[in-house]
Amino acid sequence: MATMKDVAREAGVSLGTVSRVINHAAGIKPATLEKVKAAIEKLNYVPDQYARGMKLNRSYTVALMVPTIWNSFNAEFAYHIEHELAKRDYKMLVCDYDDDPQRELAYIQMVKENKIDAIIAITYGDLEKYINFDLPFISIDRYYEESVSYVASENYQGGRLAAEELLKHGAEHPAYIGSYNCFPNDTIKRYDGFKDVMKEKGLPLLGIHELEPVADFQPLLNQLLDENPQIDAFFCNTDTLLYDVSDWLSERGLRVPEDIQLIGYDGMRLDKSHRIPVSTIAQPLEEMAKKAVELALAKIENPDMPAQAVYLPVTFLEGNTTKK
Repeated sequence: MATMKDVAREAGVSLGTVSRVINHAAGIKPATLEKVKAAIEKLNYVPDQYARGMKLNRSYTVALMVPTIWNSFNAEFAYHIEHELAKRDYKMLVCDYDDDPQRELAYIQMVKENKIDAIIAITYGDLEKYINFDLPFISIDRYYEESVSYVASENYQGGRLAAEELLKHGAEHPAYIGSYNCFPNDTIKRYDGFKDVMKEKGLPLLGIHELEPVADFQPLLNQLLDENPQIDAFFCNTDTLLYDVSDWLSERGLRVPEDIQLIGYDGMRLDKSHRIPVSTIAQPLEEMAKKAVELALAKIENPDMPAQAVYLPVTFLEGNTTKK
């Protein structure tokens, strides 16, 4: 089995240079980098990750915390996170905490004990007092009183875009359907964007905007439509909610999109090649994952790195729930 010394000899460089290449150090000349990579490939050299981690007091593992992996959005995001980490020789550990705060806290403790190096989290639990500036913790959508980096899509612009597209597709009385969390997070801006377009167009703000958890939207939906039969379109603040609303409309004998048009939010996929065929505001999940990984690894290297807020643009994707 080839050793690091063999790689150095083959590439004609020092042992320290090989070590710097393996550890992705900055400032290596491109020609030197190529020579070392070629030698590694030729000799089929496999770095000893365990020894490397012991030396640097790292596990080369990043945890991804999600409310549930059953959600297609979370599953796709996990795919992209793992892909980005693998490119940098890191592993991903998935924490499906299933609304259990103790499981969330257990992973935060693992970072503090150096069992994992960082956390990328989609979480809406009561974690405020456990999060601090020094912790390599990257949040998706949610922001904390303690300054930590977070990544989000342009939720406000997404809400505006949904309203504008419904109107462009012929809707005259669109309404909003969604819920919001008691902890501050960026997703509430979807409602704000929708609301502002309604105000600018001189249209009434109709809809459901409820504090989570909402056990069942159906009674609220029945009341909304019974009191406002003129409603001809809904902006649902997630694709998952769009499917629930579509089922409810079918039970009421209403057709989508002929009677009521629907636009969701997320851009969820069935698999790598096929998107769920609904009209939606799509988040750039691959770009969000890449940026989250970049921030996490940068925070590992530099614990004093200032917190950053990264917003990435959304797009409207036409599907079968709006009129052509």
